Amino acid sequence: MKKTLLILTAICMTAAIASSKAIRRTLSIAQNSVPETEMIANETMEFVYDYRCCIDTTGRLEENYTSDDMLLQIAPNGLSKFSSFKNLTIDSIVMRSSNEQLYKAASEGRLNNGEFMTIYKNYPAGKLTHTEKICMDWFRYEEDIPNLEWELTDSVTNVLGYVCQSAKCNFRGREWTAFYTEDIPIAEGPWKLHGLPGLIMKASDENGQYTFECIGIKSNAERPITIYKVPFNKVDRRDYYDTKHRYEINPYAYAESTAGIHITVTDEAGNPALDAYDPIELSYDFIETDWRK
Repeated sequence: MKKTLLILTAICMTAAIASSKAIRRTLSIAQNSVPETEMIANETMEFVYDYRCCIDTTGRLEENYTSDDMLLQIAPNGLSKFSSFKNLTIDSIVMRSSNEQLYKAASEGRLNNGEFMTIYKNYPAGKLTHTEKICMDWFRYEEDIPNLEWELTDSVTNVLGYVCQSAKCNFRGREWTAFYTEDIPIAEGPWKLHGLPGLIMKASDENGQYTFECIGIKSNAERPITIYKVPFNKVDRRDYYDTKHRYEINPYAYAESTAGIHITVTDEAGNPALDAYDPIELSYDFIETDWRK
C-alpha cells in the first residue's frame, strides 16, 4: 500500500542547565508506506523486553533515558529476531489508514517510530545480521555469531516469577551482567546476548547505560518472523557505526546531504536556530564501544 505522506519533525533536546548546549538531536520522518516483507521463519515463542538506553551520561535523571518495548521472536530452527514492538504497531496503522488519517496520527505523535535496530541470530545460518534505518536509508551487516565468554556468578533475582541466576561477561567494550532462567532452557536473549543455560531475562552494562528486562512472555506464538525487502546498503560493523555516528552528531546536515531534505529548526520563541547544522559532541556512546578502533 503506497501513501503520499511525508512529515518531518526536528527536535533539538537541550540540557536542563544554564547552558543551551544540545545533548541530542533527533529527526523523526513519518513513514508513508510499509516496505514489503519476506517471511523467513515461523516463531513458536516470543518475549517482550523493556529496553532503555542513556542519552546523557553526565546525569542520571529519568529524562536522560530513552526506552522502547522490543520483541524477541524465536523459531524452532534456532533463528531469532529482536526488533521494536512499537514499529510493528506503526506498520499496522500505516497499512490500514488513509492519508488524512495518517496526518492526524502523525500530528498526535502516534507515528513516532521506535528503535530501528533489528538483530537476527542464525540468519543466515551461523551468522548474526543487523539491519537498521538511518534517516531515509537502510543498512545491513553480517558477522559470525559472537562467542560470549560468560562467568557464572552468585547473584539471584526474580523476573516475572522466574528465579534467575547471574552471569558476567566483557563484550565489545562493556561489562555485562545478565540474569537467566533455566526454567526456559533456551540459550537466547535480547540484542546480541546469548549463550547461557537458559533465557536471559534481564541484562545491564556495568554503568546502567543500556538495560533490557523481560516484561512479557507468549509461549505459543504464531507471528511470522520477517525481514524487510528493501535495498540495503551492505556494510561492515564499523562502517555502520561510522555512519550512525555521522548521523547522530549532525542529523539535519546528514538528511540534507543524503536525502535532499532541508530542515529549518527554531527555538522555543520561534527564532531560527543558527547552529542547528553544526556538529555536536555526543554525551553518550553506542552499545558497542569498540567501533572506533
